[in-house]
Amino acid sequence: MATISEATSAPASEAEALAFARRVLRDEARALAAVRDRLDGSIVRASRLVHDCRGGVIVTGMGKAGLVGQKTAATLASTGTRAYPLHPAEAVHGDLGRVRDGDVVLAFSQSGETEEVLRLLPTVRRIGASLVAITERAASSLGRAADVCIAMGNVPEACPLGLAPSASTTAMMAVGDALALLVARMREFTPEDFALYHPAGNLGRRLTRVEDVMRTGRDVRLAAPEESVRQVFIRLAGPRRRSGAVLIRDDRGMLLGIFTDSDLVRLFEKRREDELDRPIGEVMTANPLRATAGAMLGEAVELMKARKISELPVVDAEGRLLGLIDVTDLIGASPEDFEE
Repeated sequence: MATISEATSAPASEAEALAFARRVLRDEARALAAVRDRLDGSIVRASRLVHDCRGGVIVTGMGKAGLVGQKTAATLASTGTRAYPLHPAEAVHGDLGRVRDGDVVLAFSQSGETEEVLRLLPTVRRIGASLVAITERAASSLGRAADVCIAMGNVPEACPLGLAPSASTTAMMAVGDALALLVARMREFTPEDFALYHPAGNLGRRLTRVEDVMRTGRDVRLAAPEESVRQVFIRLAGPRRRSGAVLIRDDRGMLLGIFTDSDLVRLFEKRREDELDRPIGEVMTANPLRATAGAMLGEAVELMKARKISELPVVDAEGRLLGLIDVTDLIGASPEDFEE
């Protein structure tokens, strides 16, 4: 075991500093494995309590445990559980009014003896909320008061002084994740559900459905197969949202083909200007790639990337044209943005 002087002395070299950093990760990994092995049916009972909760989940803790609780509340909320962080010091000055009969209070405390947390318990009980504790010992004050106690056991800190919360908070956060994700599993939480709660950012866009971002109406250039190429482009001239594709459909709305600006350029490059007066149905790309309504935008972007195309029609299950995904609408959301 390191002495105090060894624990507080600065590393003598980069190699020594790297070895210390790796030792911290090793110690935290070992602590996490030990907590994993101690985990028992209490986490299942706690998850069922949260799953069956008819109110909200109020997450509390003091100091570093409180920060872990905030993260757990965020994970619960993002996976479909109404969860809110509550600072215990603020709670006893009025914020306990957020707690209602039927709620579940999820309390984090390494020692299980945190004064600010214990002070809440009589009122929580009087209100009628259930209590789940995540703590070191089931025999602690918090553990004994809880309806369900998830006891992690003794977790030695990775801090060489044995003081700074490190391995204990890592383990506590992992247990909070396990509880939240088990609840999500009980809810049969789907990627579509996840997208509903994550509409912004790259993750939200990746999980967005194609029909939520496709162009429709005047923003889609449409043609009948019997119209000539020249007629189509004259008719579609004028101010409108820029698009590099004309979609050809029949009188039932079924997608027949696509004719892109690149196709038009190739006619000129190959001196086939006479084909401008042929029906567009004869020079279009028939049976083009398409996305079906309900598909995730991330899947559509990967298809566009793999086939090096800039426009992707969107159809319903029967093949009727609904809209168009244009790569210019996805600027700032490249395929790499949709990767895990």
